[in-house]
Amino acid sequence: MTDYAIGDIQGCYDRLKDVLAKVDFSPSRDRLWVAGDLINRGPSSLKTLRYIESLGDSAVVVLGNHDLHLLAVALGGHAPKRKDTLAEILRAPDRDKLVNWLRQQNLCVHDSERNIMMAHAGVPHIWSIQQALAHAREVEDVIRGEHAPEYFTLMYGNKPEGWNENLTGMDRWRVITNYFTRMRFIARDGRLELTTKEHAGSAPKGFSPWFEFPRPDDLRVIFGHWAAIEGETGKERFIGLDTGCVWGGALTMMNLDTGEKIHCDC
Repeated sequence: MTDYAIGDIQGCYDRLKDVLAKVDFSPSRDRLWVAGDLINRGPSSLKTLRYIESLGDSAVVVLGNHDLHLLAVALGGHAPKRKDTLAEILRAPDRDKLVNWLRQQNLCVHDSERNIMMAHAGVPHIWSIQQALAHAREVEDVIRGEHAPEYFTLMYGNKPEGWNENLTGMDRWRVITNYFTRMRFIARDGRLELTTKEHAGSAPKGFSPWFEFPRPDDLRVIFGHWAAIEGETGKERFIGLDTGCVWGGALTMMNLDTGEKIHCDC
């Protein structure tokens, strides 16, 4: 079995199939790790979602902010945004099946043998591996449970700005969600700055790209989300795979064992 990780697909189904063809990907012998944002903005969100769901155990998926947005529209009463390309999913006869499948996916996954963690936006330096996994499981349980409609109704927001172990309820769930799915710039004490979305050099005063802070371990982190940096972090252990396919860049996939990157121009 060969494991590949891929960056934000965002409904670019044809490019997904093109890059998989480059490695002769087969779900019978290979596995695809998807770093979130399967859907939205691209032209074929429904086909993409159906394909990844059809892979079964041959797909390892983490939720991105666009995936959560679909769930917030479907379950939390939010209206689609002007640039969304979710209408086909919301009208689909298998909508409920796809929504329920998406709810079962994780916020982060950890491969202890490879010493790799994958999360859509990254993993903050303030959390150990065990803490990150535990906090992710908290929110995953909410998304899968009876309180999911309440969670998705109240999910959006930039407060609290940072982690505090004493947080409870929606404040706790929201900030955990923001670390895993929206983080770009962070302060040394863990406060998030969620309004700046440009390149890594555009950090507001007192903040830095999250991957600039040292971790107390040698964990490697695979992430997407930040198209403006084109996958470049300057550090081998932090592997960005969002190269902006939906904005005219490439769709990037990486062999998890060799580190080889495969690109497909979009």
